Amino acid sequence: MSVRAIHAAMRFIKITDDRGMKLVLREPPARIVSLVPSDTYSLVRLGARDRLVGRTRYCVAPVGDVEGIEIVGGTKDADVARIAALEPDLVIANQEENTREDILRLSSLGVPVLVSFPQRVAAGLAHLARLARALGLGQGEEPARSLVASAYHAQRAAEAAVAGRPRVRTFLPIWMDPLMTIHASTFTSDVLALAGAENAFSDRERRYPLAADVGSGVPLPADRVAGRDVRYPRVTLDEVVARAPELVLLPDEPHAFTEADAAVFRGLDIPAAKTGAVVLCDGKDLMWYGARSVEGLDRLRAIVDAAR
Repeated sequence: MSVRAIHAAMRFIKITDDRGMKLVLREPPARIVSLVPSDTYSLVRLGARDRLVGRTRYCVAPVGDVEGIEIVGGTKDADVARIAALEPDLVIANQEENTREDILRLSSLGVPVLVSFPQRVAAGLAHLARLARALGLGQGEEPARSLVASAYHAQRAAEAAVAGRPRVRTFLPIWMDPLMTIHASTFTSDVLALAGAENAFSDRERRYPLAADVGSGVPLPADRVAGRDVRYPRVTLDEVVARAPELVLLPDEPHAFTEADAAVFRGLDIPAAKTGAVVLCDGKDLMWYGARSVEGLDRLRAIVDAAR
């Protein structure tokens, strides 16, 4: 290999995504399609707004920055043909939010796809730093350096703020009909912990089939459910009462909980209902990883502290 070729190879951007797939970019991507709302937010905050040529219909923030970016479907129904026609240098996807079929189709068309799957706030911040590297932004370049540094600082400050304090037992549903919640091994549960809350269903895995999940059937043995996602159980109102949450948080995504939904929980025999701690909140504060994840921690901690 010639000296020129060696130097060229040294300039390649080499990153590994959360599938363990290694991506090698010959130069910083100039045309990016984001299929993940929180990643679209992070890319804009990293200073890459002008590189975004495609987004999903759910990529709605930062308001005022994303409106002119072409919509290429949703997170679960991406328009793969349209994405390919945009000739992106990189597509940003998420293992949970996007379908495996769409990711594989894009890869089969020769489109580089970076797939994330952060299940902790720290992993989301590491992904933010990885995005900065993928963009070709060095550690000394603004705004990437200050954004990543401030995000880690906010995480450490949140950890210090709740260290040694009693946790507030919290029920966080993510869907109303059927009623669904989160296991400990989720990004959102980790956000709750950083805000000083304790996930009331942290130990509750989803059972298969559905009848077993809601307590009216026999669960399949472990070998029959291997590989299935068990992090989002369907629960009953009786289970919620038994867990006696001191706080019920009702986010506006993925299900937009309403005052009518809140009335259901306020009618339960639980501590949260007795103290008025059934609260509607911003789902982005709980579920958007990366740059957005640390921005809502003070708001969430204030809600949690009010329920003590």
